[in-house]
Amino acid sequence: MPPRRLLTVRQRRLGAELRRLRERAGLSIAEAADRVGADRTTVSNTESGRFGVSPQRVTSWAVHYNCADEAYAVALAAMAGERGGGWWEHYRGELTDGALDLAELEHHAVAIRSVQIMHVPGLLQNEDYARAVFAEAVPSLSPERLRRLLSHRLRRRDVLDGEGAPACTFLIHEAALRMTYGGPGVARKQLGHLLAESERANVSVRVIPFASGGIPEVGSSTQYVYGPVRQLDTVQTDTATGPVFIDSEARLLNYRAALDQVESRSLDPEGSRDFIREIAASVRA
Repeated sequence: MPPRRLLTVRQRRLGAELRRLRERAGLSIAEAADRVGADRTTVSNTESGRFGVSPQRVTSWAVHYNCADEAYAVALAAMAGERGGGWWEHYRGELTDGALDLAELEHHAVAIRSVQIMHVPGLLQNEDYARAVFAEAVPSLSPERLRRLLSHRLRRRDVLDGEGAPACTFLIHEAALRMTYGGPGVARKQLGHLLAESERANVSVRVIPFASGGIPEVGSSTQYVYGPVRQLDTVQTDTATGPVFIDSEARLLNYRAALDQVESRSLDPEGSRDFIREIAASVRA
């Protein structure tokens, strides 16, 4: 089997989970290879994500590794069975791999909880607001790259639609709501769009007012993406060089605790809508 030339975060994650299964079983690569009837190179390359793996092999390895968590093993086998790229692959070579990995992560999410300090969440941005956010990039974007970034961001919003859409909780700081990207007119329309999106059955918008005081440090833009089982959760944070993906058990636990604290200091959905309406009314041209 030829190695993959390109690895996505999701492919790496499957390999990492297989490595974790082996390590929890207390097996070396050589011992695991002997137990599952494969050579050491195959085991090593599969754990690194360089080799693909069938759902049947994942199920077999889980048995040989004495994995007692059936739901976890089933979820891993389902990941192995994913074939073909999604809509984000149309942007391959034009946008960063991180941007594509984020879209894929959201596509497979069971639920999403995010914290935004500086701007409205990308999944809830309208076109003019998103364009204004991208206009702040340093260095400035070319018209061609701006069009592709904008197209990609707007397409990401489709994850909120249809049957099976993830349940989303968006924790938005008051600072983000008062930032007037694109000017007052754009800001008002974005706040109106945010109110409309908050009425979706699968969307909860909760405002963190200045009056709530301090909150745990979770980054200016962070998403906690829930998988089908807790072991497959992922945290995505924005940095100046692109998205970073976190999946270690200890750090996931810390992020869950921090987000619980942030959410406890936010307004409830109806109170948040009232708060957003008041801010929108205060925006003047």
